Amino acid sequence: MTLICVCFIGMLLRSSIYHPFLTLALSIILSLSNSVQNMVEGVESVIGRRGFSVIWNIPTSWCQHRYGVSLPLRQFNIIHNSKERFQGQNMSIFYQRRLGLYPYINRQGSKVNGGLPQLGSLNAHLSLAEMQISDVLRKTFRGLAVLDWEAWQPVWMWNFGTGIVYRKFSKKLVRWKHPDMSEEEVKSEAKAEFELAARTFMEETLRLGVRLFPEGLWGFYGFPSCYNNHGQGQSGYTGQCHNGTEILNDNLAFLWQHTTALYPSIYLWRKLAGHTHAQLMVRHRVLEALRVASQHSPGTEALPVFPYTRVAFTHTLAFLNRTDLEHTLGESAALGATGVVLWGELSFAKSKRQCALLRDYISSVLGEYVSSLQIGVRNCSKRMCNAQGRCARRDPHSGSHWRSEVVDGVAEHLTVRECVRCRSLIESTEWSSISVRSRSLTRTNAGGGEGVDFMITPTTDRQRIKT
Repeated sequence: MTLICVCFIGMLLRSSIYHPFLTLALSIILSLSNSVQNMVEGVESVIGRRGFSVIWNIPTSWCQHRYGVSLPLRQFNIIHNSKERFQGQNMSIFYQRRLGLYPYINRQGSKVNGGLPQLGSLNAHLSLAEMQISDVLRKTFRGLAVLDWEAWQPVWMWNFGTGIVYRKFSKKLVRWKHPDMSEEEVKSEAKAEFELAARTFMEETLRLGVRLFPEGLWGFYGFPSCYNNHGQGQSGYTGQCHNGTEILNDNLAFLWQHTTALYPSIYLWRKLAGHTHAQLMVRHRVLEALRVASQHSPGTEALPVFPYTRVAFTHTLAFLNRTDLEHTLGESAALGATGVVLWGELSFAKSKRQCALLRDYISSVLGEYVSSLQIGVRNCSKRMCNAQGRCARRDPHSGSHWRSEVVDGVAEHLTVRECVRCRSLIESTEWSSISVRSRSLTRTNAGGGEGVDFMITPTTDRQRIKT
């Protein structure tokens, strides 16, 4: 497996700067109280310097408190909220009906809060959202904050299927205001009005969250999009994003400027069980998210990427096996994602039997895979990046996955400032044989000038690295 060492000294971290005495102090504090441990996890564990975070976003508190079934999440280093609540200091998700006055059209065709974003009350929405967010999160919040708005998309053409109703009513609104317009003019005006209003609602809601809790990792579920479902399970499927998706995602720069983390969706349908098409689908969604994270970060560092996945296939309680976990968690880690979010609905805790099934699955399949995956990521970080970075495939399409052992072939894209610091760390360790060479960078850096990429590659001394 050929790897890239994603060295991010001081990057992507909303946590405390590493210090051995601070680490020791935190360890002592963590041992005193579960509540304190859960609070600190949001600081230190959600984004690690060198690891791969797995975050639990399934409301399973009933398992312990109603049925007496304890889930071994901590045993396998799966980050979760206190008492496995759906919202807490490590992970909070805000749905459309529980955050402000999100305008949408329900399944019955009724308009809620104006129905269309251009008919919604932004000020009233933000006022209510501020109270709701502040009611859920504590001042020390540094965890994942996910906004889940799925009724409509901010890009006009992405509103298809059930979303086409927003295009229909937007055009109807324009016709009512401008009866003399041609059909082409109506469509153009409706598109402009809808996209501006949608942008404003999303942008201002993100800004509100970041203003209230600036250490949180704010972003929208399912963004960036890829639209690569078509053809899954059929011969010739490549997993590549739909034509033009990159351009449309680039046009959402207003969104990325206020985003502090990306949450693409990599849910698997049952038809993809054990299928290599699942790996291809996940690969291209994560790669597109990593591209956006790098090119559209509001700062000098790439945004953290946490793909949203499930422990079961979409709309089922059928658990993923190890192959399916490799296609989701393993693929995300191999590409260099910061971690993954494991999402699920209340049905996973609907009965004592279901809780027991979930517990056994964690103990026998999920937990063991997560442990092996995290050991592999940490070992490579320690040996290749001096524990200051995260390893990733050099060739994203190689298809190889993590093992617990370190593998050889490391390279990295670094900015000039980062590379100088990272190089000094590497040269101070046993990996002094690692060489640094430059090549041109295809994009400008945050300062507006041309940057320089550095490739860090080890010697071919295979005896020093287990393969």
